[in-house]
Amino acid sequence: MALEILMPALSPTMEEGSLAKWLVAEGDRVQSGDLLAEIETDKATMELEAVDEGVIGKLLVAEGTANVKVNSAIAILLEDGDSADAIAAPAQSTKATATPAAETSTANAPVPNAAPSAAPAALSSNDGMRIFASPLARRIATDQGVDLAKITGSGPKGRIVKADVSGAPATAAISTAAPAAPIPMASAPRNEAASVTVVETLYQERSYTTVSLDGMRRVIADRLTQAKQTIPHFYLRRDIQLDTLLKLRSEMNAGLTARGVKLSVNDFIIKACAMALQSVPAANAVWAGDRVLQMEASDISVAVAIEGGLFTPVLLDADRKSLSTLAAEMKDLAARARSRKLAPHEYQGGSFSISNLGMMGIDNFDAVINPPQGAILAVGAGKKRPVVGADGALSVATVMSVTMSVDHRVIDGALGAELLDAIVHNLEHPLSMLA
Repeated sequence: MALEILMPALSPTMEEGSLAKWLVAEGDRVQSGDLLAEIETDKATMELEAVDEGVIGKLLVAEGTANVKVNSAIAILLEDGDSADAIAAPAQSTKATATPAAETSTANAPVPNAAPSAAPAALSSNDGMRIFASPLARRIATDQGVDLAKITGSGPKGRIVKADVSGAPATAAISTAAPAAPIPMASAPRNEAASVTVVETLYQERSYTTVSLDGMRRVIADRLTQAKQTIPHFYLRRDIQLDTLLKLRSEMNAGLTARGVKLSVNDFIIKACAMALQSVPAANAVWAGDRVLQMEASDISVAVAIEGGLFTPVLLDADRKSLSTLAAEMKDLAARARSRKLAPHEYQGGSFSISNLGMMGIDNFDAVINPPQGAILAVGAGKKRPVVGADGALSVATVMSVTMSVDHRVIDGALGAELLDAIVHNLEHPLSMLA
């Protein structure tokens, strides 16, 4: 009966490939182990071998065709006795009719088989020597109880093919399951997430607990992947001296005790960023695909860690609100975020984000932009450090490091530097935020 030759999986995570070149033509007779085609992946060009013998009835995919899905038919193989009429309706066989060569000039590592359920092309004998065999030969060996370690292959580079196994004596001691071949970490194509099966195979001999993803974690994963893959990040870093701000904060908190208000350093940072966006309005913008939206108000998102993820509640019109109002609003939003009681409009939107890990002792870090926003400020801990003053004198000051991640499509380097300078000025001169 007619068999389909399928596009093989040449790596554990391959989903599609390019058919670079046919090495056979329609009407050619092929034997098991003959080379059929050259297949290109993102890493290498590999050769595709015939598993069964027969005549090439039809080539279904032309040379140079890209993005051919794995396990899709690329040719029809006619077995002895088949007529050309069989090409129109080839038998739906569960076996793949081709497998890649064990080694090629562009890749030295063993290549995984085309059929996901088949054993790997390179097995190991008891003495550790590798055994190369086609999937069909392995299936016959398993069915007939034949030990492949005792077979001499007649295929290319000593590969064991169907003819070598057919009629070979059975061996009682043979195992019915071939060992799984190790999958190299480097086998995953760039920019392509490894499948669950591949990752679990890597750790199959280690103990682990599977934690299912909830809806929030899936959204976080999707958005952060989108952000790092599609947003051209660049980073600006500054140190900020906080002693003047800390002194003012202490005095203000003493006066606000009766009202039950306590200002945090983060409240000052929110206010400083909001006012800076008003000072540099061109940077108060978001990316909208084919245009940039320049916002009028300063709507500031603040990352709040919760169990299993995070929310970024938005403080609307933060530039117009007092520090005490911002403190009260942020306290309410953070509490409801942790209990997952925020409404969607309370954590969507905003043009600028703040992520503060200073309270956890982190000195500095790079945050991922929250699309479609144009920038995010990563805030580290304020710590005592030696500093050199303008007069050259050495002193000690409380210094906080910040890093601003910027979307280069929205904000250029000089504009980003201007925005960060305005934030630094506001925090080092906090009285200006009260005017």
